Amino acid sequence: MLLAADLNVAQNLGFGIIAVVMVIGAVRVVTASNVVHAALWLVVVLAGMAAQYILAAAEFVAISQVLVYVGAVMVLFLFGIMLTRAQIGREPDLNNSNWVIGIPVALLLLGLLTWTIIDRYGDEQLPDRGPAPTQAIADSVLSPYLVPFLAISFILLAAAIGAIVLARKD
Repeated sequence: MLLAADLNVAQNLGFGIIAVVMVIGAVRVVTASNVVHAALWLVVVLAGMAAQYILAAAEFVAISQVLVYVGAVMVLFLFGIMLTRAQIGREPDLNNSNWVIGIPVALLLLGLLTWTIIDRYGDEQLPDRGPAPTQAIADSVLSPYLVPFLAISFILLAAAIGAIVLARKD
């Protein structure tokens, strides 16, 4: 039988692992010299955010994160990248030459944010509010609007196929 302390240790360990993966993905988003690879690293970051929501027992928000951001927004990003006449592959002049100034500024902001959070909250713990009523929310959103939701997804699919057909040069 798992004790509450063991569960907290497991949650903290899971949070730490997912956070490290998200930070690595975020760094790769801004350092990748291939735009498609940067977009795929952004998928890793957004999926990590969904995993953090699952750890926080917010399953409905996690599913919404996957459907809206990882699914829809990233597909639109990738369509935008693929349909433009941008160079495919490595671009040597993709990065700005002022990135050297950005690193100390980012580290300064990280330190300031960390200090502010620790100063304000210290060892304070979040209150236990119990499970959220996600089943009722999901039923109220998806039950009456399931058919229009599916219809809109087919319309968006048809629009994406039409954009590809118009963008192709044969």
